[in-house]
Amino acid sequence: MPLFQTNNSRFKQNLASGLCFALGSLSVVCSQTILAQSISYVQAEQQIVTTSYSSQAHQALQQSAQLQAQALKGLGLPRVDLNVRAYAFHNELDVPLGALKNNLEQTLTNGLNDKIDKTLPSDLAAPLKDSIQQPIRDGVGLIPDSSQVVLDDQVIRPTVSVMMPIYTGGLTSSTKEIANIQAQRSELTNEQQQDIQRFELIQAYFNAQLQKKLLDSSRFNLQAMQQHYNHALKMESQGFISKGQRMQFEVAQNNAQRVYQNTEANLRSSLFKLNNLIQSDDITDLSTPLFINQQNNQNLTALLKSYQDQSSLIRKMHMDTQLANANVKAQSAAKKPNVFAFGEYSLDDKQNWIVGVAARYNLFSGIDKNKTVHAAELQRYASELMTERTKQEIETTIYTSFNEASSAQQSHVLLQQNVKAAQENLRIQQLSFKEDMGTATQVIDAQNALNSLQSEMALNAYKYVMSLATLLQSHGSIDQFQSYINQSYTDYIR
Repeated sequence: MPLFQTNNSRFKQNLASGLCFALGSLSVVCSQTILAQSISYVQAEQQIVTTSYSSQAHQALQQSAQLQAQALKGLGLPRVDLNVRAYAFHNELDVPLGALKNNLEQTLTNGLNDKIDKTLPSDLAAPLKDSIQQPIRDGVGLIPDSSQVVLDDQVIRPTVSVMMPIYTGGLTSSTKEIANIQAQRSELTNEQQQDIQRFELIQAYFNAQLQKKLLDSSRFNLQAMQQHYNHALKMESQGFISKGQRMQFEVAQNNAQRVYQNTEANLRSSLFKLNNLIQSDDITDLSTPLFINQQNNQNLTALLKSYQDQSSLIRKMHMDTQLANANVKAQSAAKKPNVFAFGEYSLDDKQNWIVGVAARYNLFSGIDKNKTVHAAELQRYASELMTERTKQEIETTIYTSFNEASSAQQSHVLLQQNVKAAQENLRIQQLSFKEDMGTATQVIDAQNALNSLQSEMALNAYKYVMSLATLLQSHGSIDQFQSYINQSYTDYIR
């Protein structure tokens, strides 16, 4: 009876010292929490989707693609250009004058002969004609046989030109189609990037929560081991246990200290990664805990049927196939002739103008157009095959992650039962050791078993969260992840 009273008093003293240590640690944690900035998952998601560098970059690329599509809406309309030509020229020409001299001589001779015939009688006209023929020939002979003409001028000529394609073989429509598909594809790329960022945030946010839970568990275990060690020191000094038994508690305490230090370092790293991801530097308190939905509200068959309409990746790959098909049309159009109308009007005082229709068909350019068309068709075929392969991978991921999430839900129920059993076992082992009916190893094993189960519950919850995130990411509905946090019948690992 006196022994029981002594042990009981020592137990109360050790319990009081342990509570003081726990309260002291709690006060430090509380003071740190007051100074820390708290953020929920919903707030973090909103922040990363709107302000991250990747989001801003993809939004700019999306706007760029849309502007490119809008810029090509008028493709195929008449093109009107204002042209101004300013030039100076110098030209030297050698003009032959032989024919001119012959024509001039013949014209003068014939003209004078006609005049003479009309005014004089024939007996007088003949001698006169013969007498004037030689002077005409001599006079015309004074003109050189050729002459050099020099032309110098400076001209400024403004004109308005118009050119309108009439037939391009489908190149105009294919170019517009490619621009529109690229604009739609850029929207899907932006959506896909946001989904990737949500997945990265889920991983970083709840990994930090996991490290917090592991740190809490290791801290609790360290405090418990310190309490056991202090109790063992007193019992050794009073001769109730041997030095070997006391040293077992010391080794257990040192191991608990080492685990605590490691988990503390892991928590700092995870918090730094989270802060870096959301472009912050003072987030240390996370208000959304790890969770497990007790009920499975998803249907695997429905998920496998609907992911093609939901997944931004699959929709973007379909866009890639459409782009490849439009490229086939564009390459085929390059083999066809082009017909266009053109016109030009001079804005100077001469007001010259020209209008017409032209056709152009390339006979040889050094490029084998048949091979370029075949290459475009192979690209389309490859895009179709890659889409089907990606579907297989997504279906496998959906199936696997669905089963992993279901397994985590089932494990959570069993872990809850095991924690209750481990708590009761620890209580029994502590009482047995105080009554000298148990060993230090049994107490340490019981404490470690409880600590391991608490850590395993947190790890299982993290496994569930990541399986759920992977499932939603593959399905294309990760933006609905927030709705799973506050569902009914949800257990929170606080």
